[in-house]
Amino acid sequence: MKVVKEGFIHQLTFYPALFPVNCYIVEEKNELTLVDAALPNSCKSIIETVQKIGKPLTRIVLTHAHGDHIGSLDKLKDILPDAKVYISKRDERLLRGDHSLDENENQTPIKGGVPKPEEVKTRPDVLLKEGDQIGSLRAISTPGHTPGSMSFIDERTNAIIAGDAFQTRGGIAVSGHLKLLFPFPAMATWNKEESLKSAKKIKNQKPSLLAVGHGKMIKQPASIFELAIHKLEKTIS
Repeated sequence: MKVVKEGFIHQLTFYPALFPVNCYIVEEKNELTLVDAALPNSCKSIIETVQKIGKPLTRIVLTHAHGDHIGSLDKLKDILPDAKVYISKRDERLLRGDHSLDENENQTPIKGGVPKPEEVKTRPDVLLKEGDQIGSLRAISTPGHTPGSMSFIDERTNAIIAGDAFQTRGGIAVSGHLKLLFPFPAMATWNKEESLKSAKKIKNQKPSLLAVGHGKMIKQPASIFELAIHKLEKTIS
């Protein structure tokens, strides 16, 4: 595992040379928030990093319900029973293994490593909606990769943790745009049109830092947003 810190955000990367999977620890004054729970074998390293920082982990926030973002959730909750778990109201259904789509949603199939029914024991304490505040983080609805994907912007610095709305591994890309060097996020994307809308929404936040599920963090990402959005638009039109 590799740890990189930018401002209040610690990026924990598992298998950085092969299949990088990131989760993030966000520092508050007296506590910590974990964004995403990485892989099933990531729990020990997450807890060790929390102990090194030296503040209690009180919140576990999930960008979406794919297996490489919820992998250690049950183990972490067993160790930290008082930590509150947050996920969007929409992706809570995926967490329960419900693949169904609403009538008003694009009827493209939900893809990726969605858990089977009863596979995940943990039930969320808080179902998030647009604008909800989690410590210094503000929730932003960014569907596309999954119907209920969310991003989280740190209002102290304007850094954004965007889950799989973008990838930086294999080249910057909006979710759904296949990058041959790292095709997996695109292969697991529910709907490219929704992804494109969410990418533009993220760009309009003018974040100072982009932190994603797969790949390195990027400072001042405005110019690369334009490039990535343009490339996905070309595949849709």
